[in-house]
Amino acid sequence: MTHPVEASQVEAVASPAPLPWELHAALTEDRLRICARLLANARRDALVMASYEMGDDAWSVGCRAYAFGRHRLARAATSGQHNWLGVLDESNAFVFLIEDVPVRFYRGPADEPTARALRRHAQEAEQLSLALGEAAEGLVFRLAVETGEGGRVERVVFLALRGEEGEAACAWPVPLDVPTPAQGPTVQLRLLPDDGYPGPSAAPAPESNRRTATRREGIAESRARRAT
Repeated sequence: MTHPVEASQVEAVASPAPLPWELHAALTEDRLRICARLLANARRDALVMASYEMGDDAWSVGCRAYAFGRHRLARAATSGQHNWLGVLDESNAFVFLIEDVPVRFYRGPADEPTARALRRHAQEAEQLSLALGEAAEGLVFRLAVETGEGGRVERVVFLALRGEEGEAACAWPVPLDVPTPAQGPTVQLRLLPDDGYPGPSAAPAPESNRRTATRREGIAESRARRAT
């Protein structure tokens, strides 16, 4: 004979968090990997181009990395390579589209989004309602670019956040090519060119850098002449 089980005796089992493509079919792994790679490459370029001797610091490099990220996503959207990628808002608030789903990005920990990262702009909220219907209530989609030593990218996390507190309905680390342990923690992600642009290391040095190099060579030559 079986005995009824009291409700208080039943342990609640938390259901697993949904994956991005379970929230919306447009949010596929391949598409999120492309977007995450664009953002990681943008920060890589900002770090390579930083001129700390001229006054760059973490703040200025961060601003440049954000601008570079916006530009890379916008350029990829207009390149014709990814017909699912678009731009909804080109302002500093920058909202891009994966099909009809609006997404924003920020630099910082995935588990500690700031009020600024959680803010929903009017166009974004309207587009979310069109894409998800009632499920869009209080929801935002974000890509969190997490950085470590020297500002280098450690990982990019896709987030679905709800409410003013930013409760994570989904927190999915986007698979990227990360350094092996033997390379040490300070090695930047190994990322291939994503849109035909090889990165600043393969481009001609900026004029300011060339002037600095020329000035250094002149000083070295002058010292050498005095020594002889």
